[in-house]
Amino acid sequence: MKKAFITGITGQDGSYLAEFLLCKGYEIHGLIRRASTFNTDRIDHLYRDFHDPEARVYLHYGDLSVSGQLTDLLQEIRPDEIYHLGAQSHVRVSFDMPEYTGDITGLGTLRLLEAIRKTGIPTRFYQASSSEMFGAAPPPQSEATLFQPQSPYAAAKVYAYYIVRNYRSAYNLFAANGILFNHESPRRGETFVTRKITRAATRIKLGLQQKLFLGNLEAKRDWGFAGDYVEAMWLMLQQERPDDYVIATGETHSVREFAEKVFEKLGLDYQKHVAVDARYFRPTEVDVLLGDATRARKALNWRPKVSFDQLIDMMIASDLEAAEKEKTLVDAGYTCGNHRM
Repeated sequence: MKKAFITGITGQDGSYLAEFLLCKGYEIHGLIRRASTFNTDRIDHLYRDFHDPEARVYLHYGDLSVSGQLTDLLQEIRPDEIYHLGAQSHVRVSFDMPEYTGDITGLGTLRLLEAIRKTGIPTRFYQASSSEMFGAAPPPQSEATLFQPQSPYAAAKVYAYYIVRNYRSAYNLFAANGILFNHESPRRGETFVTRKITRAATRIKLGLQQKLFLGNLEAKRDWGFAGDYVEAMWLMLQQERPDDYVIATGETHSVREFAEKVFEKLGLDYQKHVAVDARYFRPTEVDVLLGDATRARKALNWRPKVSFDQLIDMMIASDLEAAEKEKTLVDAGYTCGNHRM
């Protein structure tokens, strides 16, 4: 049974990847940060108590800022594959927390690579790079496009990208960069714009709120389904030699178009409910991201399966179900932490 070690296992991508690898017969080890509250909602359906003989998902407390701990974990687990998804991954937040973003998103990758080098374990390493690294570069963007990062997050990801390439060359590590363009799902965090839109629109549909405030409506992104993209991560580590790959749909849509489609599917006029708030604009904007995934199509035989419209339908259905449950509580008089109003 192969072992996989996943940082960021409790996130959107980590949960889909864990599901995918379990279906492939893997034993899964995930890195989670210690907190006073559990943040494992996305993987609770996968987890079994470690006393259960059928258990194949194991969680380990740790932090990407503590190098010695990462080294100890790799020595203990000895994974066949490492999927490094953990990061401070919110672009707008990176402007507010640039030092933390650089430490976790950038140097966290270096610490993992050093742990591999020091332990000498024969493992394969996947680095979650980002289309944000392209920044102001004109579309379409491919592996040959020069990076022009426009945020502390993107700059940290560029550092991580190049340190992976450096360790691959200097120490002969099997280390691959997956330059993933935007990928969404019902498990997307609620502060990310796509989920923010579907969540607000479904609540508006049921009368739970009236307005949705967004930033730059003209920003264009290449949006795919996260469940499709985790397969590409796995495929990169099954190749004979490590390489770097752009993973994208090859389509671009604006935030405005995304909002229009969501509200239209719910029978609503987005213009009556969506307002622009300048506080959500970034100090430096990324206007258009459009990926050219030709290399992935040819070398990995990878193609996205879920269309843009199917993705939106999937997210609406999930958030509408959640909004209906919320409305049931509100109608029963339970709000503000279940206190009757």
